[in-house]
Amino acid sequence: MKVILPVVFLGNIEYYTLLNKAEEVFFDLHGHYLKQNFRNRAEMYGANGKLNLIIPVVKHPNHTALQDIKISYDHTWQKQHWKSIASSYRSSPYFEFYEDDFAPIFLHHYETLVEFNLALQNKVLEALGIKLNATFSKEHVKKIEGFDNHRSYFTPKDKSIDFPKEPYNQVFEDKCGFIPNLFIFDLLFNEGPNAISFL
Repeated sequence: MKVILPVVFLGNIEYYTLLNKAEEVFFDLHGHYLKQNFRNRAEMYGANGKLNLIIPVVKHPNHTALQDIKISYDHTWQKQHWKSIASSYRSSPYFEFYEDDFAPIFLHHYETLVEFNLALQNKVLEALGIKLNATFSKEHVKKIEGFDNHRSYFTPKDKSIDFPKEPYNQVFEDKCGFIPNLFIFDLLFNEGPNAISFL
């Protein structure tokens, strides 16, 4: 399988399932940035159920390429995000095992959304043991022969890709039940080295 994907903020389990199964991945950095999608949004498990983490971006003209979207630091969103993650997952079996790998990324100021997302993605891939055969766009492309286009699928409202939703233990499962397809940290912090078997 060969796929075209956007670069997203802490992709969900579905996203990493595609990355794990893909023979080749083409990351589109030049497609237009779309609001209300996973390029700057992730869904985690909070104490009261699903919780959104949203990276604020600098106001930009319509049809701005994803690679040109700059992160806003008007407020301390990074500390808030990491505090929410740590608060929710500190009691998970593997949070402390991975904490030192991911916390510094949330303390570093990256200029663009793509830089921040790729820093997290590279660290997640390393933790999962996934090696990608990846190419990054040098210009906007509508399609590539032989590649499945998944650029528009990764939005909070889209449910168009069917994938295995095998349950695993979650921190607040006793309170709110199992929530499928959350951001990859949920699987990684709860299952650790076994996470790859769910992908």
